[in-house]
Amino acid sequence: MTNSTTATVSSKSATTPYRVLPWILQFLSPYKIKVVAAIVFLFIGSLAWLSLGQGVKLMVDEGFIADNASRLNEIIWLIIGITAISGTAVFCRFYLMTWLGERVSADIRLQVYQHLLSLSPGFFATQRTGEVISRFTADSTLIQSVVGSSLSMALRSVVTVAGGIVMMGFTSVKLTLLVLLAVPLVLGPVSFFGRKVRVLSRKSQDRVGDLGAYIDETLHEIHTVQAYTHEAKDRQLFTDRVEAVMHVAKGRIKYRALLISTVMFLSIAAIAFVTWVGAQDVMSGNITGGELSAFMFYAVMVAGAVATISEVFSEIQRASGAAERLLELVYTPIDIPEQALPQQLPTPVKGQLDFNQLVFAYPSDMNQEVIKQLSMRIQPGERVALVGPSGAGKSTLFELMMRFYQPKSGQILLDGIDISTLSLAALRQQYALVPQESVIFAMNVFENVRYGRLDATDDEVIQACIAAKADEFITEFNEGYLTYLGERGVRLSGGQKQRIAIARAILANRPLLLLDEATSALDAVSEVKVKQALDSLMASRTTVIIAHRLATVINADRIFVMDKGQLVASGTHNELMASNALYREFANLQLLMDSEPA
Repeated sequence: MTNSTTATVSSKSATTPYRVLPWILQFLSPYKIKVVAAIVFLFIGSLAWLSLGQGVKLMVDEGFIADNASRLNEIIWLIIGITAISGTAVFCRFYLMTWLGERVSADIRLQVYQHLLSLSPGFFATQRTGEVISRFTADSTLIQSVVGSSLSMALRSVVTVAGGIVMMGFTSVKLTLLVLLAVPLVLGPVSFFGRKVRVLSRKSQDRVGDLGAYIDETLHEIHTVQAYTHEAKDRQLFTDRVEAVMHVAKGRIKYRALLISTVMFLSIAAIAFVTWVGAQDVMSGNITGGELSAFMFYAVMVAGAVATISEVFSEIQRASGAAERLLELVYTPIDIPEQALPQQLPTPVKGQLDFNQLVFAYPSDMNQEVIKQLSMRIQPGERVALVGPSGAGKSTLFELMMRFYQPKSGQILLDGIDISTLSLAALRQQYALVPQESVIFAMNVFENVRYGRLDATDDEVIQACIAAKADEFITEFNEGYLTYLGERGVRLSGGQKQRIAIARAILANRPLLLLDEATSALDAVSEVKVKQALDSLMASRTTVIIAHRLATVINADRIFVMDKGQLVASGTHNELMASNALYREFANLQLLMDSEPA
């Protein structure tokens, strides 16, 4: 599925280049004063450097040749003053441009992250997390470097080239025209090699993204990697990806080196030729030695500026490729859009759920329907169990209830209101979810449980943990509720993770409860304790349970039997044992499993 998504995303890249510059400029727009100030200091610094050429001319003609020591002293002090002005301007320009680079990079990350939070799980099911992280880090850092440094150097060099050519024209029109004849020779390689660098830079960033995705995957699943002694194979696979990065980088480096060296050679060759012509004019008396010295000063400055532009141009091409990758994330369409004028739920929410002719297929395969013409009603306060074989559509139904995906057709109603007409926040705030694989964040216990209700006090968190039977192991930690639980809760057992997740749901105190067999990872003693907490929690709430254990099913008010995305039977345990073969098979198998000694 990753490949199909990558292909889809890449197909947009042909349309994005023209949007790169306006997109970056929109981040500079709020800081107009700083941008203008940076440009002003850039011009002051560049013009100060250009005026040094006239100082060189005066020093040669009125100092050295005229043998005038006092005049030479005055000119030296003038040059020092100009240099001081230029140095101050460089400081101000560098500070402002570097600040703008950091600020733009930060704002880009904020915009991309905010957009990603609005995308449904369907996007992340087909996009590798490490690839997205690579775009956040490597790509945004490259843009930061260009805006904060390379762009400043490019603008300064452009001003230097333009001003240098003007000053050269004042010094000698003939020599300036000769220099201008060499300009097309320099611009040709810049255009040709620049395009090559841009394409290869994009490929290079993609390979780096693949590398980041692989690192993210293997390190997060390090227990499995080491348990199956897969280290040698992972080293080889990682080496292959590193070499893929290097292979693309070699091509990019080659064209970038050709660009810089060609521009430098042509620039210096042109200067050498013009110097020879200028020397002939000095010997024939057409220009003075000071004028030739000033001209050569400007010519060297222009050549250096052109070389800088050629070098920075390749950096800007790399940043353009990086910006395109970020733009692809920003312009990824939101597949679960918010309603402009959402309906309001009645207060209080009763928790009645109606499924009317529901049909759903995952976006990755729209022809494969995983929910087919499903219709059923769950009454307010009812405790319902969903049972069926793997792939029956039970977990998919949870995702549709919370609008993580859009059905192809049909409706889900909450208290008689189509959930597609509600705001996503208003809908999801009605559910407390306890997944089978409990999610623990790299925070302390307080913050993990408070995830369910951000305004909860510490005492309310503790009471929720007591109700979930989690307080007994939390208080055994050295730091108690301030204990850092590690990435993905590595410091907790499976049962402890589930009790933290249950405490989170208890604290959330929402009218509908979704349980994906929330006691499956508990030992027998803990299971009894947590079931007591869950019974209390479910008493006044509509509860939908994905059931894998017979004990859960027997306690349900009603049982819905699902198979291949369809509702095939419903009723109590005893009714279904008498009337439905699929349920009877499930119950008999599960009863045998439950009776096996631990």
